Amino acid sequence: MTASKPPAARPGRPREFDVNDALDGAVRVFRERGYHATSVSDLGAAMNLTPGSIYKAFADKRAVYIATLDRYSAQRRQCMMLVLDALDNGREKIHAMLRFYADAAHGEEGRMGCLVVGGMVEMSTFDPELAAHVSGALQRTEDLLRALLADGVADGSIPASLDQDGATLALLSVLEGLRVVGKSGRNQAQMLAAADAAVRLLG
Repeated sequence: MTASKPPAARPGRPREFDVNDALDGAVRVFRERGYHATSVSDLGAAMNLTPGSIYKAFADKRAVYIATLDRYSAQRRQCMMLVLDALDNGREKIHAMLRFYADAAHGEEGRMGCLVVGGMVEMSTFDPELAAHVSGALQRTEDLLRALLADGVADGSIPASLDQDGATLALLSVLEGLRVVGKSGRNQAQMLAAADAAVRLLG
């Protein structure tokens, strides 16, 4: 008599939610409350998930935050690059980048703030590991600015005499500063005017 075969293992239960939709909910709550003030219950309400589902999918709040930051940064950069890639020279691209940030820094959207800027302020003192992850997003912005300035010098739209390292840091400070000032409820015209003034500093 032959031994009967054991029953085939049943496949795991498929995930019943869209990860990106859930992370979009987490973006909102982390932007509004910050990392430390956001509880797993807050995330559950924002992501439309039970705490158990959150832990199963992401392990812990830190993992949710990192995944949320990565999605937020990738989405913002993708939208911005669609704008920049349609332009002809470095100066125009830097101007468009400034206006892109300014356009997100007014009204209700502006009051919510930037996840990267908020994370940098919050994590720099209390959580070096998460701060390093946030710094990576900031570094990518700095690298893009440096490349656009070099392109502008090469194509003649930016003076060759410009201190490119100093200008890169100055522009980065303006970009992130726009998001900070935007939390005070400035209007769109004010923020766009600030962006327009900043690009004139390039000469």
